[in-house]
Amino acid sequence: MSSHIVIWIIAAIATAGVILRPFRLPEAVWSVSGAALLVILGLLPVSDALIGIRKGTDVYLFLIGMMTLAELARKEGLFDWLATIAVRHARGSGIRLFTLVYVVGIVVTVFLSNDATAVVLTPAVYAAARAADAEPLPYLLICAFIANAASFVLPISNPANLVIYGSQMPTLPVWLVTFGPASIVAIGLTFLSLRLVLRSSLPKSIGTDIAPVRLSRGGFLAAIGIGVTAALLLLASALGWELGLPTFVAGLLTAAFILIGSRQSPWPVIKDISWSVLPLVAGLFVLVEALQATGVIDALAALTQHFAAQSVGWTAAGAGVVVAFVCNLINNLPAGLIAGSTVAAGQLPTPITNAVLVSVDLGPNLSVTGSLATILWLVALRREGQTVGAWRFLKMGVVVMPPALLGALLALHLFGG
Repeated sequence: MSSHIVIWIIAAIATAGVILRPFRLPEAVWSVSGAALLVILGLLPVSDALIGIRKGTDVYLFLIGMMTLAELARKEGLFDWLATIAVRHARGSGIRLFTLVYVVGIVVTVFLSNDATAVVLTPAVYAAARAADAEPLPYLLICAFIANAASFVLPISNPANLVIYGSQMPTLPVWLVTFGPASIVAIGLTFLSLRLVLRSSLPKSIGTDIAPVRLSRGGFLAAIGIGVTAALLLLASALGWELGLPTFVAGLLTAAFILIGSRQSPWPVIKDISWSVLPLVAGLFVLVEALQATGVIDALAALTQHFAAQSVGWTAAGAGVVVAFVCNLINNLPAGLIAGSTVAAGQLPTPITNAVLVSVDLGPNLSVTGSLATILWLVALRREGQTVGAWRFLKMGVVVMPPALLGALLALHLFGG
């Protein structure tokens, strides 16, 4: 059997393990096991595996920073404080609370990234639902879907955006003109579809008799830390910097101010961070490094160039649909890495690159492990004692994702320049 075929088989099994979690083993176990097996069997040199791991450095730093901020906010009561505000503004209406959560999800995703929505917003929404005596899951599902639907409003809204464009990132004005209409369509259609599928799950009325929560000094500092992080990400994006280090430093400094000022041990924060996400991501980077060695990038680039020579518009649409589907099969992180490498290798026309980006960001709303953000959301759910099965999410995703994707791709074609 060809070594390339074995690599694909191992990568497929590892990816299936991440998605399906057989024996309830954590996602990281499958991605790391697959990566390790490639090295042990001599299918991927250790040096290449280390290169793959190093490629994820910016993502690791970004996640550590965001998870630190989220854990600080949770422990210092910021989420409980925000929950009381949300419930009061809902004024007893479950539908109004749905809209509030959706709008806040847009803001967090746009200015802090879709991963931040999964890590930071999910616990706050859970607290709000509990404070309102409402079933949390329908509101928590909003976090998962808006995290992907709003993730191409700005370059910083999804780290995958940087992977697709690399050093060829459009300027902010060009980005807004190109992706603004498509983002509006994606966000609007996702909202309408979610309201449709959740119509029987949302309560008409929710509790309003909740005790006021006073924001502690630590909670106030956590809020400032999150705000400063958003500003740093915008600055980093404008200057063409990677986003991981600013996020990591912001999280570290916020933790230092809070913990030193209140003379707390850092251990409770450290031990409650979901560290397993990091080896999961590292394993995926190694798997992609092995797949690249099979020549798949050059083959995909040549195939796309062939179709683009016939029609750029139809090739962009076709690539968008295919990439969106693939994201749900192998997760959008490896899919984005492969797509980004294909775009660079083939020097593909801009409309195709733009369509691929929209698909990498929005396409994962079909399956529960389609994006890294959704996996982080699952981890956050488990911490709150909530679970969502792959089948249940898929039934929703089939209704929510296709209209938003097709509408966004059409808007991109008509108004994206």
